[in-house]
Amino acid sequence: LEEFLGELPDEDKALVGMYLHDLEKDIIRNMMLDEKVRLDGRKLDEVRPLTIETDILPSPHGCALFTRGETQALVIATLGTARDEQKIDALMGEYSDRFMLHYNMPPFATGETGRVGTPKRREIGHGALAERAVEVALPEQEVFPYTMRLVSETMSSNGSTSMASTCGSTLSLMDAGVPITDIIGGVAMGLVMDESNPSNFKVLTDIAGIEDFNGHMDFKVTGSEKGVSALQLDIKVKGLTAEILAQALAAAKPARMHILSVMKEAISAPREELSQYAPRITSFKIDPEKIREVIGSGGKVIREIVEKTGAKVSIEDDGTVSVASSEQEKIDAAVKWIRGITDEA
Repeated sequence: LEEFLGELPDEDKALVGMYLHDLEKDIIRNMMLDEKVRLDGRKLDEVRPLTIETDILPSPHGCALFTRGETQALVIATLGTARDEQKIDALMGEYSDRFMLHYNMPPFATGETGRVGTPKRREIGHGALAERAVEVALPEQEVFPYTMRLVSETMSSNGSTSMASTCGSTLSLMDAGVPITDIIGGVAMGLVMDESNPSNFKVLTDIAGIEDFNGHMDFKVTGSEKGVSALQLDIKVKGLTAEILAQALAAAKPARMHILSVMKEAISAPREELSQYAPRITSFKIDPEKIREVIGSGGKVIREIVEKTGAKVSIEDDGTVSVASSEQEKIDAAVKWIRGITDEA
């Protein structure tokens, strides 16, 4: 632009810039359609190099650093008690959620500066996709009575950070000792198409940022070795044929299996012991008729138990009592106190 358009008015420069952008798109797409060559030299079905580390921070209950190419996510797991569940005031009434996954992508992840404020639409969507992908493998509350919160921090971004968050979330849960029922991974599939001849197309595995911007599809596929757990599809053409979707799903499976195998090399199963910093929870049943005695007038008794023992206590309507603390002696003291109120000779 500087060499050839110095004499032209600014509006013409902008127009030429637009044409150059279109030319760039055509060159990138034709490289992949005609030569089957991607900008970084990968084959069409090749996943970028993977690096996985767990237990790299000193005090979180669980953490994992998942790196794929230039995309990197640090996912941190925190375990809490039933009192830490998120209360949601929904249209059909209030309910509580024991599993939360929050996704952040600060400006430095793409080499920029900028204000960090409330999460944007994109961050909420990426977090929701990763949450839906992973929650199918969570243990039942009776098996694991903890509230689980995951925070995925995107450290560096070049395509498919939501899939890095999905993989990192599974690894982080296993590092925290959560007995998940399956290992979940994910991959983003792309598409380049000759718009004048839609039958001429190529499906791409593990797309980078520039392939997302200049391609025709971003198809996120998550799941385990058994099957798919979540999907998300963005398209930049007027429609996709069944053939394209079938090819994308078929190509996503070996890519997912490869990613899962690398994840298993890093950590093959949930840790047998929880972190020393995680709360321990003891659950037992009392007679529902005696709940009011444990709570006391205006909550006086249960407040005294919590203040003097240092343990957290929650009681369900069916008489299930949960006592939590990171120190066993505090749990024992609270259990003994409650048993003293409710046990009968």
